[in-house]
Amino acid sequence: MATLDSDISRDVISDQEHHGSGAIHVITGPMFSGKSTSLLRRIKSEINAGRSVAMVKSSKDTRYAKDSVVTHDEIGFPCWALPDLMSFQDILGQDAYAKLDVIGIDEAQFFGDLYEFCCKVADDDGKTVIVAGLDGDYLRRSFGAVLDIIPLADSVTKLTARCEVCGHKAFFTLRKTRDTRTELIGGADVYMPVCRKHYVNNNHQVVVKASKEVLDSDKERSESCVETVAAMI
Repeated sequence: MATLDSDISRDVISDQEHHGSGAIHVITGPMFSGKSTSLLRRIKSEINAGRSVAMVKSSKDTRYAKDSVVTHDEIGFPCWALPDLMSFQDILGQDAYAKLDVIGIDEAQFFGDLYEFCCKVADDDGKTVIVAGLDGDYLRRSFGAVLDIIPLADSVTKLTARCEVCGHKAFFTLRKTRDTRTELIGGADVYMPVCRKHYVNNNHQVVVKASKEVLDSDKERSESCVETVAAMI
């Protein structure tokens, strides 16, 4: 069975062999499934292969750092934080843009011009685009334009997380709050990955209990850090 690393290596080699023709690779899945981690792994593989790379994320996402793509494990990579994608070429500069081989896009669901940008970059400019983003929102509806670019893609990787309730594969993102906004940026304090069973039963006490356990665990870690710092002073 092929591994994610072998798939990445295969795609990098394929893109190099067809240099100049462009390519689009999509990484999707629920929250906490490792999308940003997979994106960074792919970007580093492209750099190791000698290709010029730039990373972009939505300026809406300021959870960990304003000018870096940062995973939930706090592994980061410098990026351009932009309100839209079509302005990227002008902001970067024509000469610098012309030298780029690969553009990585994190939190792609927040870009309304994702489809237009991917078409231009891959089809017209002959560059490789690697897109990471949610495929669905907390109601399991299409989120942004990530699913719209699937027909354009050379490859699509659907990742899974671990259900916070039972530990089985999680395909969906459950919101822990009563906020009904589609765009509500947050981490483990607001969202948790769940399997189908526990998504459907999301109002049952077992999920409420699991949410409480996650929050209590976060609180304990924070208190432990405070105690450690206090002991050092």
